[in-house]
Amino acid sequence: MNYLRSFIPWLVYAAVSAAGWQWGALAGLVVSVALLMADRAAGLSLESRLLEYGTIVYFAGLSAVAFTHPDSGLKGYGSALSMGWLALIAWVSIAVQRPFTMTIARRMAPPEVWHTPLFRRINVVITAAWALSFTLTAIAQAAIAAYGLDTVFSILVQIAGFVLPVRFTAAYPDRARARFLRQSGQRLDVQEGLTS
Repeated sequence: MNYLRSFIPWLVYAAVSAAGWQWGALAGLVVSVALLMADRAAGLSLESRLLEYGTIVYFAGLSAVAFTHPDSGLKGYGSALSMGWLALIAWVSIAVQRPFTMTIARRMAPPEVWHTPLFRRINVVITAAWALSFTLTAIAQAAIAAYGLDTVFSILVQIAGFVLPVRFTAAYPDRARARFLRQSGQRLDVQEGLTS
């Protein structure tokens, strides 16, 4: 559920865009700012919020374009642009060593694990999975828009672009922890053998 919360502005944009892409962009902007303000009011740290700040920048820019040029050719590439921007945020968050999933994971994990190498590694891998999914979805959405394919294809690609990384995110941490414990156990066995 915590992952879904981070994408609420994007879901609002998709839903409201049916009434006009300008209104979808504005609604996404309002919701993204409101969520960030709610986090601040709840006392949550606002640093390392690349996804949230990136979302605000995107919807502010898109709102400006959509209201000043409502018939822009970008309108038909809304899904591709959105997914491309999310991909950019995800890849940049890895590059600057602040994977966007860490902020979300900290809401669920106890503070004592936040600075461990395992926690960081899990979040780098999960963020990379999201980044790859966003990238592939953006490319597919651009092709769908360029070739004028039916909306059904766009919807299916969009769903897959979120469902697959959600499933990976749900399964990967347990697998990574189990592997870490197995490897740690083997290291302990080797160390005990050396000291005895």
